[in-house]
Amino acid sequence: MSKKTALVVGAVIAIIVIFALNDGKQQASGASATGCKVTVTADVLNARETADGNAKVVGKYLRDAQFDTLPGVQNGFRKVADAKWVAAEFTQPVAGSAC
Repeated sequence: MSKKTALVVGAVIAIIVIFALNDGKQQASGASATGCKVTVTADVLNARETADGNAKVVGKYLRDAQFDTLPGVQNGFRKVADAKWVAAEFTQPVAGSAC
């Protein structure tokens, strides 16, 4: 292996290690990519396709599950992802979260 190749491989490995260490610190501190992280307060919380209690169920969360949502509430629902909404009344923002 040439010196140039070894330097490139070493740099790539260093970047991966730095990224992994920073990602672990963010997750450990409770940081949220959206700024809003919630905990489920119901025994089972249905995730629905739209912000409507009659919409198709596309997933489920169990009590005490934590996940990111977009800040704010629309029609009584929090948006988790595209085509994935949960009833806001069964979630509690995590302390320090910007919900």
